[in-house]
Amino acid sequence: MSRSIPASFASDDSVVTTGPRGQRAHHQQFTHLERLAEGFHQVTDHVWCQVGNGLSNQTFIEGPEGLIVIDTGESIEEMNTSLSAIRQHCSAPIAAIIYTHYHYCSGTRAVLKEQNGDVPIWGHYGIEKNLQTMATEISPTGGRGLVHQFSMLLPEDGPDAAASVGLGLYYRRAEHAPFTSGFVAPNHLISETTETTIAGLKVQMTPAPSDADDNITIFFPDLGVCVNNLVWPALFNVFAIRGEAYRDPRVLISGLDQILAMRPDHLVGAHGPPITGKDTISAGVIDARDALQYLWDQTVRGLNRGLTQGELIEFVQLPNFFERSYLTQQNYGLVEHHVRQIHNGLVGWFDGEESSLFPLPTMKRCQRLIEGFGGRKTVFNQAENALKENDLRWALELATWLVRSEENPAGRADGGSIEERGLLANVLREISQRTTSANIRGWCLTRVLELEEKIDLTRFRTHRFGHSQVLAGSAEIFIHSLKVLIDPLKAEGLNMHLRWKITNGITTGLWVRNCVAIPTDGADADNEIVLSQEALADLLSGRSSLDETISEGKVEINGDASQTRQLLGCFDLSSFLN
Repeated sequence: MSRSIPASFASDDSVVTTGPRGQRAHHQQFTHLERLAEGFHQVTDHVWCQVGNGLSNQTFIEGPEGLIVIDTGESIEEMNTSLSAIRQHCSAPIAAIIYTHYHYCSGTRAVLKEQNGDVPIWGHYGIEKNLQTMATEISPTGGRGLVHQFSMLLPEDGPDAAASVGLGLYYRRAEHAPFTSGFVAPNHLISETTETTIAGLKVQMTPAPSDADDNITIFFPDLGVCVNNLVWPALFNVFAIRGEAYRDPRVLISGLDQILAMRPDHLVGAHGPPITGKDTISAGVIDARDALQYLWDQTVRGLNRGLTQGELIEFVQLPNFFERSYLTQQNYGLVEHHVRQIHNGLVGWFDGEESSLFPLPTMKRCQRLIEGFGGRKTVFNQAENALKENDLRWALELATWLVRSEENPAGRADGGSIEERGLLANVLREISQRTTSANIRGWCLTRVLELEEKIDLTRFRTHRFGHSQVLAGSAEIFIHSLKVLIDPLKAEGLNMHLRWKITNGITTGLWVRNCVAIPTDGADADNEIVLSQEALADLLSGRSSLDETISEGKVEINGDASQTRQLLGCFDLSSFLN
C-alpha cells in the first residue's frame, strides 16, 4: 500500500486565516480556540470548573463538610481569580486541596490565605521531587522548552501573535503578573489507589501516569464525577516539543481504561471544557484511548519490519475517522512526532539507518552537504524555489544547512548570513501558519523571532537558579545539582571532597574526581564551606560572588582555601569564579 507524506501542515496557504488580533494561523486553530474559551462551568450540582483562567483548569467540589479545591494553577494571582469566581456560587469553607499532578499546584497559598489556616493537601508522593528536578538539573532546558511550546515570547498582536497554546488560551494570563509561586507540598501522600472520605464525600484517587509520572485520577462515585489529566481537548501528547520524559502509550491506555470502567456521568479535565453524559464520555474516551493504541501498535508493527524513523512517519498515520472527535485532533502536538517518540522510548535513537550510526558533527555535516550541492548560493536558490513551490519539508532541510553550517559567537552551530537566516525564518513562518498544532506554531514562530533577532534566548541556554527557589527548597538538592554544571577541562586532575555546611543544620558534600562531581553526605571531606541558605541562594542565583560573600563574612572556608576555590571554579557559575 502506497503511503503519503504526513499532513502535519497543509500543502498550500488556503487553510490560513486571520484571527482577532491579526494572528495568521490554520483555521482549525481558531475553531479550537472557541473550545478553550474562558468560562466558569457548573458541571452538576455542587461541582464547578474554571476554564480559560490559564493553561489549566481549577475544579471545585462541594461536600457536606466543605469545599474541595482540585489544582491551584500556575500562581497565587491565577488562583485568586478562581477563588473570586467560586465565591459567586458557593460560600462553604475550604476543606481540602487535591493535586492531579505537579504542573498546576503553584497557587495553593492563595487558598490557605482565604481559609486563614492549613487544610489537608492530597497528592502523589512524587510531586515535590518532580518540582525540584525541574528547578535544578534541567532548568535551562525546561525553561527554554516552555518558552517555545507555549508562545511565551510572541507579540501580543499581528501575524506572529499566539492563537492559543493548545490546551488553554494562554500559558499564563498577562493580568496575573508577577505570577507569584505559592506551592505547598502535599501532606497526604498517594502511592497506590486510595479510597477515603474528604469533606464528607467518598473519593477514589488512583495513580495514572499522564504527562507526569505523579498524576492521579480522582473519582467521586456518589456524584458520578471524574477529574482527570488523561483526556485532553486534543490528541494526547506522547511527545512534547518542549522536552519531557517518555510517556508510554501502554500506561496511558491503562489510565483511560480505568476512566471507562468508572462510567462517570461527568468528566472534568485538567484542560478543556467538562463533558457530561455517560455515552458521550464513553465515546470520546474510547476514541482517545484507541488513537493511542493505534499509534503504539502500528509503530511497533513498522519497527518489526525494520522501518527507519523516516519511513515510520509515512507508515503510521492516524486514520481520518479520528477527526470526528476534537479529543483526537492534532491541535496540540503531531502524530509524526509521537511516532518517533514511541520509537525512541521503546528501542532508543538508532533506527537502523546506516548514516545515523556515526553522524558527522552538525556543522561539519552541513558544510559538506552544501559543498556537495554546489555551494551556498546553489543551496539558497534551491531552498527559495522549494518554498515558492510549497515543498516546505525540502525547503526546511536546505535552509537549515545554511544556518547550521556556521558557528555563532556563543559557539553553537547557528550562524549564516542575514539572508540565509531570513530564508529559514520564512520557511518556519509558513509552516507555523499551515499547521493545526499549537505546539508547532509556537515553536516555529519563537525560532523565527530569534532568527530575525527580535528576541534573544541566550538566558534560556544558561543555567540559572532562582533566588526564591533556593531559599524555599532543599539546600542539599541544589548543591548536588551542581554536578551537571561541571566543566571537565577545569576539573581535570582534581580529586577533592568538599563538605557544605548550611547553618540551618544541613550538611552535605560534593566529591570532584575523574571530572565528575559526586553527591555525598560530606563525611570525611578534605575541606569545608560554611554558609547560610540565604548566602547559598545569593551565590547560586548570581546575586553575589564568592569573593563578596567571603569578604562580607557570609561564607567561611575551613581547610585549604585555594583548593576549595579551584573546585568551585570548575562549575559553570560566574559567581564561583575568582
